[in-house]
Amino acid sequence: MNRAAHDDENYGTGMKVWLDQQEVQQLLDAAEDTEQRIAFGLGARCGLRSQEWLDVEPRHVTDTSMGTVLQVPAGKGDKYRETPITTELATAIRTVGDIEGDDTTPVIRSASSTRVLRKWMARARDRLADEHEKPEWRDVSPHDLRRTWATQLRAAGCDPLVVLNWGGWEDLETFLDHYQGTHTPEMQKRERQKADWL
Repeated sequence: MNRAAHDDENYGTGMKVWLDQQEVQQLLDAAEDTEQRIAFGLGARCGLRSQEWLDVEPRHVTDTSMGTVLQVPAGKGDKYRETPITTELATAIRTVGDIEGDDTTPVIRSASSTRVLRKWMARARDRLADEHEKPEWRDVSPHDLRRTWATQLRAAGCDPLVVLNWGGWEDLETFLDHYQGTHTPEMQKRERQKADWL
């Protein structure tokens, strides 16, 4: 887990957090039910903002020439975008629609606001902090999942302009300044191995 102090006074003394893939999986596993697991997955696996989690409907999962994507019809500023989605998450969302017999109803039904989503996150992160004796978990917020997603894509070698497009950021400077985090431990290890004297 990488952390840094917020450089924005609106966040007070909070921390920005970037999880590694193992920690993302731990968080998904800490969800209390399928609905929460889908919600956390929308942040960690699709890069959605927490407000966007509440708007996802099964019909937004679609197959395109680039693969299966999640359509975000009205993201920040009511802007449309498409972002890749994992097979597991796409299947879970489509299954909700199949069970309900309705693909136009939001899959996150128990949360009426982002405040509820933050409570879900708080319960999951508190369990993880206690279980792993790692108090840093208590700093994790829903927005950190979006931050993690972007950094993990960059660490995997994805073009930053493509990540910018998938995430719906206005400009590269905003993305680089606020979302791309410190390099993942895996990326640092890979780069270190390039210097045989280290």
